[in-house]
Amino acid sequence: MANSETRQCQNCHQEFVIEPDDFAFYKKISVPPPTFCSGCRMVRRLGFRNERGLHKRTCSLCGRSIVGAYSAKAPFPVYCQECWWSDKWDPRQYAREYDFSRSFFEQFRELQTAVPRQHTNNTAPDTFVNSEYTNCSGFLKDCYLVFGSTEDVDCSYSHYLSFSKECIDNLYSLKCERCYECIDTENCYNVVFAHSCVSCRDSMFLFDCRNCTDCIGCVGLRNKSFYIFNVPYGKDAYEAKRAQIDLATRSGIAAFRKDFNEKLVAGFPRKYYHGQMNSESSGDYISNSEHATNCFYTKNAKDSKDCFWCVNARDVRDFFAWGDAELCYEAVSGGYNMHNCRFTHTAWENKDVEYSSLCMGSSDLFGCVGLTNARFCIFNTQYSEDDYRALRERIVQQMREVPYTDTRGCRYYYGEFFPLELSPFPYADTVAQERFSLSDEEIESNGYVKCLPDERGHRATRRQEELPDSIAGVEDSITDDILECAHRGSCRQQCTSVFRITGQELAFYRKMNLPLPMLCHNCRHYERLGQQNPLKLWHRRCMCQKGHAHGDAPCPNEFETSYNPERPEIVYCESCYNSEVA
Repeated sequence: MANSETRQCQNCHQEFVIEPDDFAFYKKISVPPPTFCSGCRMVRRLGFRNERGLHKRTCSLCGRSIVGAYSAKAPFPVYCQECWWSDKWDPRQYAREYDFSRSFFEQFRELQTAVPRQHTNNTAPDTFVNSEYTNCSGFLKDCYLVFGSTEDVDCSYSHYLSFSKECIDNLYSLKCERCYECIDTENCYNVVFAHSCVSCRDSMFLFDCRNCTDCIGCVGLRNKSFYIFNVPYGKDAYEAKRAQIDLATRSGIAAFRKDFNEKLVAGFPRKYYHGQMNSESSGDYISNSEHATNCFYTKNAKDSKDCFWCVNARDVRDFFAWGDAELCYEAVSGGYNMHNCRFTHTAWENKDVEYSSLCMGSSDLFGCVGLTNARFCIFNTQYSEDDYRALRERIVQQMREVPYTDTRGCRYYYGEFFPLELSPFPYADTVAQERFSLSDEEIESNGYVKCLPDERGHRATRRQEELPDSIAGVEDSITDDILECAHRGSCRQQCTSVFRITGQELAFYRKMNLPLPMLCHNCRHYERLGQQNPLKLWHRRCMCQKGHAHGDAPCPNEFETSYNPERPEIVYCESCYNSEVA
């Protein structure tokens, strides 16, 4: 087995290490080691997925008005989903011969610009009911501005929400109902302002709680009821105390949140990672995994590395968005029985597919766009099996010898994912902007696709100071108004400057006795993202000084954690955390 090797990333110029197991994986799938570090590779992948950037345009085939992931200024045709999945067009009509006098990536850019793309990355149209304003989702009913989600009903303004009902402004929530402004929650009911909680109900302002009911402003509780600020009360005393707390007005909620964060959350010990049931793994929000390294929001993974939001993976590396994959490398928006695929984006149910996009249910493709149920194709051209394999080898050899050079001067050989400047999305619309924000000037200097803003022309009819402090003072006519976002477009959170309140949303606020929001849905989303740890690990030592299993001496345990050492949180190893909290 090869030894560890230190190399310099050609993008950020920082050193990174290729370990022996990395070399073994690359040998298994017959690709050379990367020339970009894991961090730069992640940014590159995230730049090929637009989840939340929606634009109005018309279908390039049928002409009807649609709302989807591509603006009217996109350089390629965009079809509504009904047209894209129909037999009204044939992606093979865009087939072309490979030109060995030019680079692969240059020719792929031209093919990608010619082939129509579907306006959203959703499941089939018949899996949606009254849920037009969504993307990267499936099986939704009566949902509005819900992204990366599945099997939801009556939900709005949420991201990565699954199997949930009547939820608004949630992020990474599973099997929840009547929940509002919750982050990383599971199996919760009637819970408001919660973070990292499981199986809680009828509560507000919770952090890291499990199986709790009727609790307010609590941290680290397990199997408790009728607690306020971690102090137990009897049922009657709890109800009386609860009535004294102003949690129905915007000002009252802000004051309570300040006390809660300063008096309880700030000093509460954190386990060095979120998750459970792992073996020899590292990352954050990872569970039921074995030998999963540097993985985030990953479940049921084995022998995998550098994955983000990946479920059910074996021998998978450098993967983002979904899963059900085996022996895959450098893939974005893929899965569903995906095997031996590499350098793909928005491609599902494939086997032995490379450097392709929007290909479904296919095998043995190289450099294809938009094909379904196809085999032995290169640049959408059909070949016999023998001719396909021979031509593929010739192209790979050329890519090994003749690189493509991007705007930054980075050289792309066979074995690297697509250059970010080939993304079909503007950088500002992608997950890369959410996690690794760049200014307009940085986007332009890097040669990435720039965002050309849609012409909105909406002006606020109600300013922030004109909004009632509680929902009790809000009239039905509020749904006719255009509200001013408190940020007024001055932030770097894709602020829309103005926003509306839907009838469904107003009914929810009244049912939950919650005031109207002050921010547009984009700014609210970024505020939630800001409460999560970054997709990066630091080497640290347990901060426990209290004895536990290590006696009077400080705990000697060390670990990789997403808590930056410069942050103020108290971070414990799993053993000390379980001794003190769980």
